[in-house]
Amino acid sequence: MKSQRVVGWLAFLGVAAALTWGSEFFQSTEEGDDTVAVVGSPAKARVSGALPAAPAAGKPVQIKDLSPAGDLFAARSWKAAPTLAVVTEQPVNVTPVVQAPSAPPMPFQFVGRLDDRTDLQVFLQNGEKIYVVRKGDVIDETWRIEGISDVELSFVYLPLHLSQTLSVGSTQ
Repeated sequence: MKSQRVVGWLAFLGVAAALTWGSEFFQSTEEGDDTVAVVGSPAKARVSGALPAAPAAGKPVQIKDLSPAGDLFAARSWKAAPTLAVVTEQPVNVTPVVQAPSAPPMPFQFVGRLDDRTDLQVFLQNGEKIYVVRKGDVIDETWRIEGISDVELSFVYLPLHLSQTLSVGSTQ
């Protein structure tokens, strides 16, 4: 089995060598053939084994330029190349937004009222605390009762002097 493999390889290599060296003998040397000469550019080094520019018979030969004509796969476009924009940073002056001061939401809930002929009292609730107030009273040094009517109760938030109202029911 091993000898058959060796013989096969020797036969293959022999045929390959014969085709390589024997191709020179099968070329025709008729006088009508056009010989092509390779022309190198002056920047390239001279390659050994290049064909001469003219045959020995002195007959003019067609010269074919085989050098590449630049980058074959370069991107090409009719449009002008885009220019990059120049960005300069400017310092930004951020002015803080100043909100007008406002009173907090009303913390009281209306519970009820007691109306005597001489005095009107209102019961207000804030969390678990219950306040009994009259016109002109100050609650926790922040809220003052300005007026009491059948429909609403008017307050003044003392730190900002802003007025607010609280609905106390209807006239019925």
